[in-house]
Amino acid sequence: MEEYHTVFGKYEMGKLLGKGTFAKVYYGKQINTGESVAIKVISKEQVKKEGMMEQIKREISVMRLVRHPNIVELKEVMATKTKIFFVMEYVRGGELFAKVSKGKLREDQARKYFQQLISAVDYCHSRGVSHRDLKPENLLLDDNGNLKISDFGLSALPEQLRYDGLLHTQCGTPAYVAPEILRKKGYDGSQADIWSCGVILYVLLAGFLPFQHENLMTMYNKVLRAEFQFPPWISTDARRLISKILVADPSKRTTIPAITRVPWFRKGFSLPATCQEGEDSKEEAVVTEEASGNKVSSPKFFNAFEFISSMSSGFDLSGLFESKKKKGTLFTSKCSAAAIVAKIQTAAKGLSFKVAEVKDFKIRLQGTAEGRKGRLAVTAEVFEVAPEVSVVEFAKSSGDTLEYAKFCEEDVRPALKDIVWTWQGDATCTANVPGCQTQAIII
Repeated sequence: MEEYHTVFGKYEMGKLLGKGTFAKVYYGKQINTGESVAIKVISKEQVKKEGMMEQIKREISVMRLVRHPNIVELKEVMATKTKIFFVMEYVRGGELFAKVSKGKLREDQARKYFQQLISAVDYCHSRGVSHRDLKPENLLLDDNGNLKISDFGLSALPEQLRYDGLLHTQCGTPAYVAPEILRKKGYDGSQADIWSCGVILYVLLAGFLPFQHENLMTMYNKVLRAEFQFPPWISTDARRLISKILVADPSKRTTIPAITRVPWFRKGFSLPATCQEGEDSKEEAVVTEEASGNKVSSPKFFNAFEFISSMSSGFDLSGLFESKKKKGTLFTSKCSAAAIVAKIQTAAKGLSFKVAEVKDFKIRLQGTAEGRKGRLAVTAEVFEVAPEVSVVEFAKSSGDTLEYAKFCEEDVRPALKDIVWTWQGDATCTANVPGCQTQAIII
């Protein structure tokens, strides 16, 4: 077996911290800065043999998408011919499970962990991510006693939803899994996560599981009926909250916004500052360019290599090494830049978006409806690849990321269907606009 003492000359590898079926986790140190990290080493051969490569790809995608103070940070992904290396934040305090295994926690301590858990889970859901395996073993503690969610190996993204808009994969840990997952009829990943959070809160306050039995089927029946009892030491307010979460019917289960309004939850609660990769810098770039005042008579040039790379299919780790990965919706067109701008303006009005500004082949669109994080603002910019070939990039300037993703999929696609030739992964079709052909992808 290969042994690594350094990784790509950037990280020193130290003692083994833990191991699973496909991976080993080592303590590491960044050579230049001395920063401590955790390095998960995965065997490509093993994951391919077990058909787990898609799960690994999804875990990478998810961890790069969710940047939050209460989520373990993925710093870098590297690969050789035989190994994949996840370089992650090193969380020294160990698992929350180690604390709970010694007995119940004080109510104020349990509340702090639950607040941090809900804050992080809410952030994941706003990015379209369902964790699907929340349990104390996957909750780590840092030097300051703050909670960090780890292990997104079973997480789900919106593209995994089926025709009914639900998830269907049975996964999770039996004692923490939601009843709707056991029913095998499709489930909302966000609601299933909320159930798991309720089980975790119960465990923190009680010191044991709400649903347990030596016979697994008997335990499942308890979960399906949401049949549990409170020990006498759990306060009335905490009982009331848990009872609203551990409801067997997901349509009647409480929601995260409702949880965060409960007085018991709000006691001492402060919302952490989240880290949204690329969003702030994207907005600053737009402002800087628009303030320059330079008159531009033609679109910016879009690097041909970048164009070819963006149009290629398949999984390419190199994209994960870039510090500023391009995000949004791209399409190519043989229409003139002016015609593209006019088409987008017309489509925007039909979608109840105001055209806030048009300058230098860049269009700023502002939504009129209040979303989860304010009004959605979108920028569309036309780039030139070659004579008579243009690329248009859509990107979110502000608002909720999940709402933006739905806007791209449910609104942008239909609105621009007359000029679209093909979307990535779709069958090729001829555009309906004379003299105008396009090719488009979502990245």
